Amino acid sequence: MAENGGSRNGGPILEARGVSKYFGHVVALEDITMDVRAGEVLCLLGDNGAGKSTLIKTFSGVHKPDKGTMLVDGEETVFNSPHDAIERGIATVFQDLAMIPLSGIARNFFLGREPKKGKGPLQRYDAAFADRVTRSELEKIGIELRDTSQPVSTLSGGERQCVAIARAVYFGAKVLILDEPTSALGVRQASIVLRYIDQTRAAGIGVIFITHNVHHAYLIGDRFTVLERGRNTGTVAHDEITTEQLEKRMAGGKELARLEAEFKRGAKEIRVPAHPS
Repeated sequence: MAENGGSRNGGPILEARGVSKYFGHVVALEDITMDVRAGEVLCLLGDNGAGKSTLIKTFSGVHKPDKGTMLVDGEETVFNSPHDAIERGIATVFQDLAMIPLSGIARNFFLGREPKKGKGPLQRYDAAFADRVTRSELEKIGIELRDTSQPVSTLSGGERQCVAIARAVYFGAKVLILDEPTSALGVRQASIVLRYIDQTRAAGIGVIFITHNVHHAYLIGDRFTVLERGRNTGTVAHDEITTEQLEKRMAGGKELARLEAEFKRGAKEIRVPAHPS
């Protein structure tokens, strides 16, 4: 397992300065400045279409910014591919989790990085090593397996999320970018994922937690950055804002407030006729 760690100078591990991204005449991101540090959870919030997906694809090497600068450990960096980002310790767990449902848990844990034993043409998959490591890493987060060869689809949604996160941590992630990891989960399964994110933070890894769920964000976040129409509306610390205030900063919160005002105004205007006696 590669060592995790923060920036050499104690500053941000991953930083964007004035990052913009355009698709033709569409402004996907405009002048985004933000960062994440070792041992913190930065929550990236915004309604659908706010630019969250474009930003994390820029962080993870899928897109190159059209303007601005990306830095890793204080050094200006250009990611030409997702592989470049992974090599610098920036690991992204997308919603599809990059897993093969009918393949075993250990096989999925080492997907694309299968351990080998033997030499030359006699090399073969080291199932015993994969089993041992998978069991050990998942036991750390409270997931005990009867058989690591059982299909990963037999795990709950929350457990599959944790396997994907544990895989990224094992292979040396310094920053974890988590794309809506609790969006399709119930309360119990979401709690499994949120507890593991907390453990990951305690291990000194920086986490960017992308979500539209303000309540999940507020439970786990140290700082909150809200995107609206591709722009950063500001970053605030946990102790500087309440859940209600955070929700209002999101585009959806503003829309709900307008809708509530309309309904109240409409209720006053409606006159229900008296029932004939």
